[in-house]
Amino acid sequence: MAAGGLERYAWLSVAAALATMALKTAAWAFTGSVGLLSDALESLINLAAAILAVSMLRLAASPPDPGRPFGHFKAEYFASGIEGALIMLAAAGIAISALPRLYTPQPIDTPLLGIALSAVATAINLAVGSYLIAAGRREESIALEADGHHLLSDVWTSVGVVTGVALVAATGWNIVDPLIALAVALHILWTGFTLMRRSFLGLMDAAIPQADLAEIEKIFAEYRNRYGIDFHALRTRQAGSRRFVTFHMLVPDAWTVERAHGLSEEIEARIRALVPNAILLVHIEPIGQPASYDDIRLERP
Repeated sequence: MAAGGLERYAWLSVAAALATMALKTAAWAFTGSVGLLSDALESLINLAAAILAVSMLRLAASPPDPGRPFGHFKAEYFASGIEGALIMLAAAGIAISALPRLYTPQPIDTPLLGIALSAVATAINLAVGSYLIAAGRREESIALEADGHHLLSDVWTSVGVVTGVALVAATGWNIVDPLIALAVALHILWTGFTLMRRSFLGLMDAAIPQADLAEIEKIFAEYRNRYGIDFHALRTRQAGSRRFVTFHMLVPDAWTVERAHGLSEEIEARIRALVPNAILLVHIEPIGQPASYDDIRLERP
């Protein structure tokens, strides 16, 4: 599916963020719990991240142009990377809110109402987050998958916060509330770091998955045996859901361009059938010419 078709999933995330933010803010307003405040702050980050995902998916769907001849697929990495940074910012805000309460713990008002509102918001995030992760994996969209993981991390955050509020209500240990909030901050800090790391690897042109490389090597071995040709300088990179594959195909010196091109088209079709969303570029060379082996490296010596 084109990235533009993925926008509808991102808009679902926006709707979920608005609903959960309203519910969690109400829960904090009724209870005064710093733990529930931390949960509400993360929902604000969810909303910003969902809006960002919509815009980046729209950009990723833009067709190639003279300034971006390879397309705009990497825009998804910017979405997940910025989302990771926003999550880390939310963690800092939660910590700033919670630290003073360690020294002066405050009682929680109407805890049952706060728990009920937070539970409804958690159910929304669980359903939408699971749906987005499944869609992201199916469509190979890191932006959608990151958004889904963010929502699921919010689920566990909410579970922890509600547990803390319940413990305060049951025991009167008011200090549990800020301790839970700090634990939440550490948890979402790790989530943000993980998202930023994945985005960084994508922007650094990481190779396609090893399983896809293995399928390409199998095809190469088959055609070596059938036609006596050879391959080298296989290079791959992944940008969003697209997999870019380039290699050199070395054919007998006596072959015509037409024959070599025909076989190249056949091999490309085989690879596209096995490697999802592959974009291929093949360089044909004469197998008996020494110059054909001077460009195996990315840069000629």
